[in-house]
Order: sequence, then structure tokens, then C-alpha cells
Amino acid sequence: MTTSRTPVRLGLRENLPQFALLVGVNALVGGLVGQERTVLPLLAEQEFALPGYTAMLTFIVAFGITKAIVNYVAGTLADRYGRKPVLLAGWLVGLPVPLLLIVAPSWGWIVFANVLLGINQGLAWSVTVIMKIDLVGPTKRGTAMGFNEAAGYGAVAVAAWATGLIAESYGLRPAPFFLGLAFAGLGLGLSALFVRETADHVAHEVANHDSAGGHDGALSQRQVFALATWRDRSLSSASQAGLVNNLNEGMAWGLFPIYFALAGLEVGTVGLLVAIAPAVWGVGQLFTGALSDRVGRKWLIAGGQVTEAAGLLVIALGDTFTVWAVGSAMFGAGTAMAYPTLIAAIGDVAHPSWRGAAVGVYRLWRDLGFAVGAVLAGTLADLYSLTTAIVVVAAITAASGLDVAIRMAETHPPSARTRPRTTV
Repeated sequence: MTTSRTPVRLGLRENLPQFALLVGVNALVGGLVGQERTVLPLLAEQEFALPGYTAMLTFIVAFGITKAIVNYVAGTLADRYGRKPVLLAGWLVGLPVPLLLIVAPSWGWIVFANVLLGINQGLAWSVTVIMKIDLVGPTKRGTAMGFNEAAGYGAVAVAAWATGLIAESYGLRPAPFFLGLAFAGLGLGLSALFVRETADHVAHEVANHDSAGGHDGALSQRQVFALATWRDRSLSSASQAGLVNNLNEGMAWGLFPIYFALAGLEVGTVGLLVAIAPAVWGVGQLFTGALSDRVGRKWLIAGGQVTEAAGLLVIALGDTFTVWAVGSAMFGAGTAMAYPTLIAAIGDVAHPSWRGAAVGVYRLWRDLGFAVGAVLAGTLADLYSLTTAIVVVAAITAASGLDVAIRMAETHPPSARTRPRTTV
């Protein structure tokens, strides 16, 4: 039974205004992290003169570890206290980030700003994911995640490109980070005034749920962690694939701006190259998320990771703007295939009563990939070369796709693709 007097309906069309608002809010969440994409690696090298690539990427390590831990907590908090309070808390923590980046007198301030950014992303992005899954019900999870991740990473791309252009004209600080101030203020205002709680939708789905994984009923946080980490083959393979996806993303975030700049490209051109992958990723998810609702999850995930690996190899072996642009587009296309589909797969298997916790565990492992990728790539770049780091990460990504092909069951079988909409 729901607590609202208004009938609860599950479905994208039935909840379109609130769904569209959440898409916009997540675009602002993505924009807040996108402001760093082009500028911070160049700041580390040019303004703070940090010694070595590993030291330069400490901001990504801080971001990744913090975001991973907060993801884990966010899912549990969202299940216990509701989605909207967690979303608002995320925006409040994110407000100081652009200001800290503007005034930072030392690299330690940048690292601290990325701790706050990790908290912001862990709370706000996690909750927008969970709320969209709540609204659309079981038949459109892939579509919902496609829109969610398209908005977030499309905004990452736009912000990365825009800040590169701004930096080329006005310098690396402070002008590029004024965009972040606008993103944070608008995100907090929209969330506070217009976003509605989705607890009634969760209660309704609990009463009508048929899970793909056979793990129904109330589970403890420890049980959910075990399922998503090793006990359930589908959940655990999704978790490792998510970790590897953000491992290569952490490498790309930290090393690609430097890799392209060392070839003599202007900052604006570097920003354009950096933006290509998240732009293709963002737009592509509008199609791949919906496609996974029709054809299933498993092979989109496995094929996507192989495509990512191929794109990384093209970038590592290339030496012109055109080749790098093609490789970046391939990298983004592969990520578009895998990224929203992985979250949808988690939603397929998890029972609504512990879905938030399951998404939190998945996002814990996924976003630890940022830290693992930054440390691994920085170490390899320092010991060998930037090219070596990219090639090794490409090999790891291909191996992850093979693991999904072998271990993951199809979480969205044909019988689950035609369930009717429900109303109470």
C-alpha cells in the first residue's frame, strides 16, 4: 500500500515531468565534475609543477575513493531516509568545490576540493539513478539509465570542451570554474524546489515485484554486499566490469589532456579531444540504454568493453588529431554500450527493498576504479611511458569484457521485456 492519495503509476511516460527534471538535475551533477576534465591535469603540470604523473593524479585518487565510499552509503541512506534528502545533501557539499578550485594556493586544496566533489557525486548522482529506476519500473530500466547517463556524461563533455575554450582565452584560473558555480547553484535550487520523493513508487513495486535473480525479501547490508561482490555471478561480474570501466576512465581523465598537450596541441584543441569520448558516450546512451531493454544486457556490456579497449589502442598507436578523434569516439561508443546497461542489470536482479543498497555496492566498486586507474596509469607512465599505460589499461578492459561473456547470466530475458504497466 502506498502513502499517497494520488494513484502511483510506474513507467517513463506516466512519470515524464519528474523524470525529465531528474535528467536535467543529473546533467548539472555531470557538469560539476566536467569543469575539471581538461583544466586540472594542465594545472597540475603548468601551475603547480608537480613531479611525476602519479603525483599529478592524486586528485583523481581522492575523488575516486571518496565517491566510491559515499556511493555505498548513499544507497543505504536512500533506502532508509528517502531519496530527496540525500540529493539535497549532495548539492550542499558540492557548492564550495568551484570556489576552492579558484582560490587554491597549493595542490592540497585541489585534493580536498575533490574529496568534496566525490561526496557530491556519490550522493547526488547515485540518488538520481535510484529515483529514475523507481519511477520507470522493470520494463524501461535500460532506457532510464540511458537518459540518466547521457545527461550526466553529455554535460561532462560540454563542460570539458567549454572550459578548454575558456582557458585558452582567459587562462586556467579562475574563469573556467565560474561554470561550476552556476551548475552547483542551479542544481541545489531545482532539487530543493521541484524534485519529489519516489518512496511511493518503491512501495508499489515491492508489492508487485518479480526479480530476475531469485533474491527476494529483506536482506541485510552485509548480505547485499556479498551478493554484489562475489556470491551472485551476475551482480559480481557487473561490479568488476564497472570497476574496470572507471579504471580506464580514471586513466583517460588524468593522462589524456597531458598526452595530447605534449603533442603540441593548443588547450582548446586538447579540450575538444577530451570531450569527444564523453560526448559520444553521452549521446550514445540515449540509444544503447533503450536497446538493452529490447535485446538484453549481457552482450551489450561485453561488446562495449571490447570496443573501449579497441579505442584505447587506436589512441595509443595514433599520432594525429584525426586518429585520436576516431579512437576517442570508439572509446566513447564502447562505454555507451556498457555503462547504462550495467546499472540496469543491477536493477534487474535486485529486489526493490534493497535496490538502493545494491546500486550503492555496485557504484562502490565501479568508482574505486577511478582511484585504481589513476594509481596504475600514473605508475606505469612514470616507470615506462604514457603509451604503455594506455595499452595496459586497454588489455585490462578487454579481459573484463571476456569475464562478463563467461560469467554473467542474461538479467533481462525476453519474458521480462513485455511486462505490462501497473497502476494502483
